[in-house]
Parts: sequence; structure tokens; C-alpha cells
Amino acid sequence: MFVDQGLAEFSDLAYKTAVVVYLVALAVSLFFYGQMKMATDARRQRSEFISKARRDAAGASGTAGGGGSTAGSDAAGSGEGSGSSVATAVTTATATAPARPGTGDAGTGEPPVDSGEAGDIVEEDLPPHLHIDMIRRRFRRADSTGGMAQALVWLAVALHIAFVVLRGLAAQRFPWGNLFEYIAVVSMVAMIIACAVIRRRSMRVMWPWILTPIVLLLFYSGTELYADVAPVVPSLKSNWYWIHVSTVSVGGGIGLVSGMASLMYLLRRSQPKGKEKGVLGAIATPLPDAAKLDALAYRAGIWTLPVFGLGIVFGAIWAHFAWDRFWGWDPKETVSFITWILYAAYLHARATPGMRGRFAAVINVLAFATMVFNLFFINMVVSGLHSYAGLN
Repeated sequence: MFVDQGLAEFSDLAYKTAVVVYLVALAVSLFFYGQMKMATDARRQRSEFISKARRDAAGASGTAGGGGSTAGSDAAGSGEGSGSSVATAVTTATATAPARPGTGDAGTGEPPVDSGEAGDIVEEDLPPHLHIDMIRRRFRRADSTGGMAQALVWLAVALHIAFVVLRGLAAQRFPWGNLFEYIAVVSMVAMIIACAVIRRRSMRVMWPWILTPIVLLLFYSGTELYADVAPVVPSLKSNWYWIHVSTVSVGGGIGLVSGMASLMYLLRRSQPKGKEKGVLGAIATPLPDAAKLDALAYRAGIWTLPVFGLGIVFGAIWAHFAWDRFWGWDPKETVSFITWILYAAYLHARATPGMRGRFAAVINVLAFATMVFNLFFINMVVSGLHSYAGLN
């Protein structure tokens, strides 16, 4: 079969450029993640400072009230006996400022900052880094960085799709005839799904978690598993080839998003909002609520089970025509079936009141880990009928 070398070179260039852009997007998203953590910490410190001042003021007012009406009127007139001017002012600060871009649900999805603008709070008496304008500025800067990361991701996905299309045109076949191409297709599907899911600004903090495995997969695949554009091996020349592999690729891509969402859920569940502690707490601070992450993992898992299962069924039909049997417990067939069982177990656990939560999420992460194990170890180390899917 004729191979268009010109298109092959362009496809390789698109792949390398996509990996570089993904890497830059990862760096920018990590910077955005750090900005969100610092802004969230500052907002929390401000809230704690104001709450402490209110408690101090309430305690001082109670003490002054017990000392007699004269002492109370003197304290009210002079402002003394309340602990500080901030404490006195905060006792009447009960209003919350409306959300502005980058500080509320309309911005990054974070709660608005308590400003006390309807009361007598004196911003100048707060530490400079806790001023409401400073915190809002932090969120606006973070929102701008998050938008930049999002734009870079879209550019990288466009280049990624261009690579897959050019690769197929160059080889005049569907571009998933070896492990290098298969990983590229699975990661492309995962990124397309992620772009469809991570559209709201409040979800952009998920990008470092999605981009990290994608960059690692593409970098390792491009350096260690790369294969020149060439016709497929004879055993893959079947109409079932593109049906089976494409279906499994889509299921694997959706499974990647579901697995990473469950991993984030487990971290957020162990570090609830406002109660983060230690290194894990610092990592979990910018993440959305556990309920949102769990819902995302579940919605993706609902699609992973039937699509991945359909891919296994198509593979069994192909095996019947190629090897005169539907199922032979080949290592890859076996691990694929185990992966599917784990996804079924996850959905069952997620729908069962006594099992949903941490237990179900662990099963989902285990299913994703089994899929990765099947992708690398079974393809590259274990000998079987699917050995042609590896480096050969």
C-alpha cells in the first residue's frame, strides 16, 4: 500500500507540536492551580480574621454590659473596651458583597468574599493582603491564567486531531494500527471528552489532573513506541479492525476521565473544603466540591461501561473470523474482561446506598489502573495473540 511521505512528515510535526503545546498548557494550568490556592487561602484567612474580631467584640460587649450602663455608654462613645477599632466595626458588618468576575459563581465558582460593605468595617485596619480588593484581584488574575490554559488546551487538541487525521491519510487506513497510534487515539478521545466537560470556569482547576497523564502517555509513546507510517500487518486487515479498535479507544478515553475524576474525589473527600491540612490539604484546596467530582466520575462511568463492553464484543466477533473462536482467554482478552467487570462493579456500588462514596471511587480508580496495566504490561511484556499490538 502506498504511503504518502509528505503527509507522514506533517503528521509527525503535528504530533510533536501537540505534545509541546500540551506541556505548556500543563505548566500554565499548574500556575493557575497555585494562584487559585493562594487566593482561596487569602479569602479563608480574611473570613477567619473577621470571625475572630466579631467574637472578640461580642465578648467585650458582654463584659461591658455587665459593668453597668455608664460603662457601656462610655465604651460606646469612645470606642474603647471593644478590643480594637476593627472589632468594634465588625460587629455591625453582616452583609456580603455580591460576586464579581473572578470572585463568585459567575467567575471561578468560588463563594463571594465577605466584605462587610454595609457595615462600618475599616479595611485599612486589616492586613494589606486580606483587603477585599486585593483578594478580588488575586481571583481575577487566576481567572485570566485559567483562560490562557484553556485556550492552549484547545490548540493542543486541534493539533492532536490533525495528527490523527494526517496519519490516517498518509497510511491510507484508519490510524490505530499499532500501540503508538492507539495511545494517540485514546488520549485524543480523552481530551475531547475533557474539553466538553471542563467548560465552566469553576472546573478549570481540573486541567492539571487531566493533562498530567496525557502528557506522560504522549511523551512515552512518542519516544519509546514510535512507529513509522506503514500499512497494517496482515492480521489486522479486516473490516472488524477499525470497528473493534475505535470502540475500545473511545471507551478507554472516557474511562480515563472517569478514573481521574474519582481520584480527585478521593482526595477532596479526605480533605473537605475549609478543613484542609498538610501537603494533601494544600493540593486539594483549589478542587471543586467532592459531590461535583463524584457526579462527573459517575456520568463518565455510565458511558465507559457500555462502550468499552461493546468494544470487547466486537473483538470477540473479529476473533471468531480470525481464529475460529469467540473467546480464548488470551491475556489481553482476560484483562479487558476484568476491566469491564470492575467498571460494572463501580456502577453497582455507586448506585447502592451502602457502597457509594469512597468504596465506589476506589473501584473506579482500580478499573482505570487495570486498563493502563492492560495497555502497557500486557501489550509489551506478556506474550499472546495480541502481541502485534505492541512494538512489533
